[in-house]
Amino acid sequence: MTSSPQQVLLSWSGGKDAACTLHLLKQDPTVRVVGLFTTLTEGHERASMQGVRRDVIQAQADAAGLPLVESMIPQDCDNARYEAAFADGLAQAAARWPGLSTMAYGDLLLADVRDWRRALCARLGWEALFPLFGRDTGTVAADMIAAGLRTHLCCVDTHQLDAGFAGSRFDAALLESLPAGVDPCGENGEFHTCVSAGPMFDRPLAIAQGETVLRDGRFAYTDFVPAG
Repeated sequence: MTSSPQQVLLSWSGGKDAACTLHLLKQDPTVRVVGLFTTLTEGHERASMQGVRRDVIQAQADAAGLPLVESMIPQDCDNARYEAAFADGLAQAAARWPGLSTMAYGDLLLADVRDWRRALCARLGWEALFPLFGRDTGTVAADMIAAGLRTHLCCVDTHQLDAGFAGSRFDAALLESLPAGVDPCGENGEFHTCVSAGPMFDRPLAIAQGETVLRDGRFAYTDFVPAG
């Protein structure tokens, strides 16, 4: 008797690592991604770290053919409030998909982040999966580009990378131009991305590049907005 695929909820911030993880999981017959889970900041209506707009994230979910579960956190959110909002979001997901208790993440490199996510999920009775973790980030970056992933840098930490990279397309030319010491996938927080097309979507997104602004004297955010 063949067992049913494991239901999985995928943590989603609109960037390349989550998109690559979705592409990988869609090819795995032992799992079934049932939805995307995103954390948004109240008042800004954007992904909390990457700054991707809520309507862009919704468009990504629509293109992936998956429902979106939203966790809302306040501005200047501390860990306690973040964990409470996260727990509420998981409870909503579990009620929607009975038996669901697994969250997948796109982390590649940082063991402390992986361990924190794993412990948080475990406290709530969930399992955390990390399909990409431990893979060579240069190889993953090249594979993403070769697979047809189209994404742009939407946030740059100017303490680690020049602000001029904000808004750039994530492609082979960008990888060649990254300074020594900068991770090819930005896994040390050097940059974040916003995905607009790829094999995980059934159609490309129509989005336009907006202005770039510096926030907190450090982070260069490039806005991407739905076009038309």
